[in-house]
Amino acid sequence: MKVLFVGNSHTFFNDMPALFAEMAKKSGAGKVTADMLAYSGRDYAWHRTEYFALRYALLYGGYDFCVLQQAAHPYPPAESTLEYGRDLIEMCKRAGVKPVVYMTWAEKRFPENQQKMTDICEKLAEETGSLLCRVGQIWQRILRECPDIELFYDDGEHAGPYGDFLIAAAFCRLLARRVDPSVSGIGKSFLIGGPIDMDRPRIKEDRAAVSCALDAEKTERILRAVESIQKPAFDLKRG
Repeated sequence: MKVLFVGNSHTFFNDMPALFAEMAKKSGAGKVTADMLAYSGRDYAWHRTEYFALRYALLYGGYDFCVLQQAAHPYPPAESTLEYGRDLIEMCKRAGVKPVVYMTWAEKRFPENQQKMTDICEKLAEETGSLLCRVGQIWQRILRECPDIELFYDDGEHAGPYGDFLIAAAFCRLLARRVDPSVSGIGKSFLIGGPIDMDRPRIKEDRAAVSCALDAEKTERILRAVESIQKPAFDLKRG
């Protein structure tokens, strides 16, 4: 399985695509490759403007799936998201790549914004026949039912290690069709002490050093929430 992640920092934080690939391999998906076109603050409109980079990746990358992540904080208007989202999804389909709409989560200080994000992502996925990864809805459940699990990074917007565990597990459940219990406790973290300066970032450059251990009991609760909300792709195809 080969997956291209297209988005911004809500995709690349804590090397989430690499964590997804590790989970998918442990869950029996065979050889898994996760590539990325993700740049800070970019939205669907920006990726549509940078048409040639995405076009080339889709045509020649041999991808099975392309995950499309809209800007999140603030979330762009519905009209823009639907217009440019349809364009990107059509690019995927023309290249024979299955599009996946990535539902992100609301800011910690504005949880009421989640419904807007959920509604728009559901509409885009339904209208275009795309897969939908319901990260935001799973995130919302964990915030409500497991307040001891801190999903957010220090800024209250990006994902911390537990948040990225949730994201990777949701994509694993959708695309690999199952999440093996052996993934409990595995994580990745950019942090080397202190907040990340996005204008001049300094994070762990050693791939092995990014890996970290998470509390197994907390990640097991996250996996139960993923299991209850995120349907795997083959179930979605059956309706």
